[in-house]
Amino acid sequence: MTTSATSGTGPTENAMRRALKRARDGVALDVTEAAVLLQARGADLDDLTTSAARVRDAGLAAAGRPGVITYSKSVFIPLTRLCRDKCHYCTFVTVPGKLRRAGHGMFMSPDEVLDIARKGAAAGCKEALITLGDKPEDRWPEAREWLDAHGYDDTIAYVRAISIRILEETGLLPHLNPGVMSWTDFQRLKPVAPSMGMMLETTATRLWSEPGGPHHGSPDKEPAVRLRVLEDAGRSSVPFTSGLLIGIGETYEERADGLFALRRVSRAYHGVQELIIQNFRAKPDTAMRGMPDAELDELIATVAVARHIMGPAACLQAPPNLVDSEYARLIGAGIDDWGGVSPLTIDHVNPERPWPQIDLLREQSAEAGFELRERLCVYPEFVRRGEPWLDPRLLPHVRALADPETGLAVPDAVVEGHPWQEPEEAFTSSGRTDLHASIDTEGRTSDRREDYDHVYGDWDALREAAAPGMVPSRIDTDVRAALATAADDPTRLTDDEALALLHADGRALDALCRIADDVRKSAVGDDVTYIVTRNINFTNVCYTGCRFCAFAQRRTDADAYTLSLDQVADRAAQAWDVGAVEVCMQGGIHPDLPGTAYFDIARAVKERVPGMHVHAFSPMEVVNGATRTGMSIREWLTAAKEAGLDSIPGTAAEILDDEVRWILTKGKLPTATWIEVVTTAHELGIRSSSTMMYGHVDQPRHWLGHFRTLSRIQQRTGGFTEFVTLPFIHTNAPVYLAGIARPGPTTRDNRAVIAMARLLLHPHIPNIQTSWVKLGTEGAAEMLRSGANDLGGTLMEETISRMAGSSYGSYKSVKDLIAVAEAAGRPAKPRTTLYGEVPDERQRAAAVSDGHLPELLPVLE
Repeated sequence: MTTSATSGTGPTENAMRRALKRARDGVALDVTEAAVLLQARGADLDDLTTSAARVRDAGLAAAGRPGVITYSKSVFIPLTRLCRDKCHYCTFVTVPGKLRRAGHGMFMSPDEVLDIARKGAAAGCKEALITLGDKPEDRWPEAREWLDAHGYDDTIAYVRAISIRILEETGLLPHLNPGVMSWTDFQRLKPVAPSMGMMLETTATRLWSEPGGPHHGSPDKEPAVRLRVLEDAGRSSVPFTSGLLIGIGETYEERADGLFALRRVSRAYHGVQELIIQNFRAKPDTAMRGMPDAELDELIATVAVARHIMGPAACLQAPPNLVDSEYARLIGAGIDDWGGVSPLTIDHVNPERPWPQIDLLREQSAEAGFELRERLCVYPEFVRRGEPWLDPRLLPHVRALADPETGLAVPDAVVEGHPWQEPEEAFTSSGRTDLHASIDTEGRTSDRREDYDHVYGDWDALREAAAPGMVPSRIDTDVRAALATAADDPTRLTDDEALALLHADGRALDALCRIADDVRKSAVGDDVTYIVTRNINFTNVCYTGCRFCAFAQRRTDADAYTLSLDQVADRAAQAWDVGAVEVCMQGGIHPDLPGTAYFDIARAVKERVPGMHVHAFSPMEVVNGATRTGMSIREWLTAAKEAGLDSIPGTAAEILDDEVRWILTKGKLPTATWIEVVTTAHELGIRSSSTMMYGHVDQPRHWLGHFRTLSRIQQRTGGFTEFVTLPFIHTNAPVYLAGIARPGPTTRDNRAVIAMARLLLHPHIPNIQTSWVKLGTEGAAEMLRSGANDLGGTLMEETISRMAGSSYGSYKSVKDLIAVAEAAGRPAKPRTTLYGEVPDERQRAAAVSDGHLPELLPVLE
């Protein structure tokens, strides 16, 4: 039984009266008021549930289904009952010995799974609820042996494989509950399941950290870990189910805090499809068998408070098999869903509590004035939203069972398997394929994409999250002493000294840039290098939700486009004709492009132009390719290298600090995954550049951390060819239009970043590149005087910065680049991607066409 955390007694009458009035009036509650209302009983509880029901009814009317309560007709598939956690109330989890004695394997076999799924399909079920323990192979050698014997790298790989078989062979839609997942796990599983879930249970850390607590000894039950999972689900645009388990020892304040934590995640990402309020039921043979069950009034009050906190649009469920026929009270408290109910399988988590008959639920709902309607495992709002919430490979499966008008299930739909496959004609040319040229002549159609208001998450929540990270650091270190260290030996700079120099201005900044320029001269000499290259952005269709990016478009937006393979190869051939030694190819994360599409792109270029260096595919694209194919990052990169990939751009780094990354982007890969991709590439002999985009919601302390990270990687792998500065272009960037980011870096920032990149990356990354696209000719020349030695490429076409609002064009001739070097008082020299000598034949071809390129392809077919 929970009690007040502050006094051990109930709230005062005045406190309850105030909180009830605020709930009735629709005023936002705070944690303290919510904790008071959780203790409402008797007439106060009736008052609370009445107002909660009104909130629920308003939400159902707004959603177009007034008076409807939903459920999902499902089968429960306990894929494995092994787990690395030790929750003190759980009877679902067992040990290998017990499984063997009962004649069971460590995991259900595919035949066992499909037998249940086929019977479910025959009974009209539409959901396969796949539940299992967390990462059993980390604790149990028997689980690891089973996975190895059956050809699976880990449990997630088996979950993915069996989900595909369920889709193809039975037509049921998998809803996955594999426990704690990483961001990469979500990418692996999203193509095979329309929805997933994991209960938050509680935010009370003490119940996990203190001996004797219900979650003590369970690494996956740390609240911070579970909240990160919910956030990663939102970042990955996965419709996600979560909720609280009440009555396990938490206080009312802790329970209220859990509800507000769920609201924060839901508000930030709009991805929490359903909230379950589950009441604790003590079970024999568990450590908590002596704990009292959560009383019904506890459950009713929590449901009502959850409705007030989550609001009218939330979908709220309480499992009907965990109450004793008190269905009317749950409906009156504000639920709008009964959850998954199976006519075939038991509730393996609560085996002692049988599911109610669906006809009984229908009857009880009708008595409360509600019509019972069937839904799918993915809620109707997400069915209607479509991209990016549903992977294109799942759309045929969902559409076969869903009413397109309501998003609910078609009750008598035929449940049968459909192929799980990539969309056909992924490389059909479409849209504004002349954007690389017309962006300079006609500009954008509009300053933002049409789904601006929701594709990036909640802007108000983002402002709150961004504010702490944008507070400048206090600098107490003596700048003169730091300059002396830099001049003597920059490798000895401490973090405090480096941070002081990153804040340098005026004469101190001038001195810093002179020191950096001296280091540059001693490290690489006076030559300013450049490369004759062509950018090819093969699509700008993307739903990742990067808030700094003005390049990405929905497939239906006026500025959206996708190139065919022939068009990509044509552009590469044309670049070769005018002297290029490299093509740099990147694109949006187009939902229709299969994971093997990147191999096709590299192969198409190599077949057309065998001598061209293919510098392509950011770490985000690498992860996208790997997760879509079910390959590991190493396997995917190996296959890409075999297809013709020579090196990768170190873009998608932005700032290698997740505090900043999750403000800049909704769904891009986290820092650890970026590091995994580039280090794996380096280990395979695939070199990369390194980058940093700065001047948005970051501070110099973030730049310092970024530099230190790159330096550590380079000392380990030696795989970076250069460091590229990418000043933030703000003009059309969504995060700037929303009033969150500042308008790009100042000249002071640019000089300090270049100079400190030279010093902090010395001697490990000798080449420091400045961007004429983002800074212009004069700005680039200034950076050459501040420690840079490289101007990047001729580009020929440049769409990403131009869509963001850069005004410095898309092409610089070799003569233009030489002029920039001369403005800095230095000679210029062509280079290859890997900073080698350019063959004479390539230099002659570039000279012949320099400054008068042929028209860049009539690309509309």
